[in-house]
Amino acid sequence: MWSNNVDGDPDQPNHVRNIRAAGYRTAQVGKVHLHVRKPGDGHSRDHAHKMHAWGFDDTHELRDIMAYAVADCYYTDFLCDKGNLEAFRQYMQLVVRGENQGTMLPWETPPSTLPDEQSLDMYTAIKAVEWIEDYDEDKPFYLQVMFPGPHNPFDSSAADRELYNPEEMPLSIVAPTEGPISRQVKRSLKNGGLENMTPSQDRLMRLYYYAKVTHIDRGIGLVLEALRKKGVLDDTWVIYTSDHGEMLGDHRCRNKALFYESALTVPLCIRPPGGVSGWRSDALTDHLDVIETMLDVSGAKTLDGAEYRSPLTRKILDGAEAVDANKGKDVAFSEVRLFSMVRSDRYKLTVDSLTREPLELYDMTSDPEELSNLVEKPEFSGIRTELLEEHLCGLLERLDHQKVKKYQETLKVDPNRGGWKAIEQTV
Repeated sequence: MWSNNVDGDPDQPNHVRNIRAAGYRTAQVGKVHLHVRKPGDGHSRDHAHKMHAWGFDDTHELRDIMAYAVADCYYTDFLCDKGNLEAFRQYMQLVVRGENQGTMLPWETPPSTLPDEQSLDMYTAIKAVEWIEDYDEDKPFYLQVMFPGPHNPFDSSAADRELYNPEEMPLSIVAPTEGPISRQVKRSLKNGGLENMTPSQDRLMRLYYYAKVTHIDRGIGLVLEALRKKGVLDDTWVIYTSDHGEMLGDHRCRNKALFYESALTVPLCIRPPGGVSGWRSDALTDHLDVIETMLDVSGAKTLDGAEYRSPLTRKILDGAEAVDANKGKDVAFSEVRLFSMVRSDRYKLTVDSLTREPLELYDMTSDPEELSNLVEKPEFSGIRTELLEEHLCGLLERLDHQKVKKYQETLKVDPNRGGWKAIEQTV
């Protein structure tokens, strides 16, 4: 899955079906990208069978907030009942298109016109709460609650924005960088529109984002409180994570699809049944570990062919004083839009996925803000070779060429969906 809006294959092994086979009721509420949606393709309920194929018994699929300028879904039904659909669509069309049919920059985003309880993220929380309250089966359940935010646009409310002082907002990382700029970063810079961003604009953008995070925090609180009232919180594993971070102006970039820490590093908070005294691990981990952890605690089978089995269960239960509390994987991988990355505790290397050309190398110990690209420095050739040959090559040699070609075909239709010159390359 090189990007969003590429049809996935529900017949491939996945953790949801394995958890269901272990005796769980499976459900999802919120935004997914497991199949392609197009304008005019109907209501989300018309696509419920696709979610069932992925293993979800119950589904309340939502879409990206920007899609609701024209799309129909359970959420637009809700807003229609409240009499706010047209006003919301006018707001979204303004934000998506900009005042003069241009791109509205993040600090220009007006506050949401909806009451807090009618926002897309709060609607997600409310539907998850209703599912928990109505659940009456004897079997245990697995519920994915996928908040669409704090993804852009940062449509936070005026009330939540008032909680923060713009003068106290930290500034983005915009110091000059050394070394070559990768094609991946150049593309983001070209599309971001932040080259002339002022400190005041930077602080406003961050404030609007923080305010939206605060709003979602309240929604998460509602879900946890529903579990408590149901009497199952102390018998439930709660995992909070995300699919990507947010550049938020760092390196004058925004959104995602980069390997800078701002976009790559995501929160991962895990609460075992009964709770635990809070502690933090510096162990290098990834979402493969999260999947294996869920399979482990549910007693489900591991994924077919999984090579990186490292459930976090024991680490979590043993606590901060355990010998391996801060011991994680030797490396973690990430891939997007035909670019690949490997990260060790100290170094990070990014490459072109098809040619394996090294594009970026950072020393995360001496340069945590990633301001010096060492990829062309002769004295780091050994590090570059080690990361590429011992780790990335093993991953890239297993590329599914048919899937890459299928992805390249999507770029011919929508070049903005993918990488630099993917449609011109052959595998």
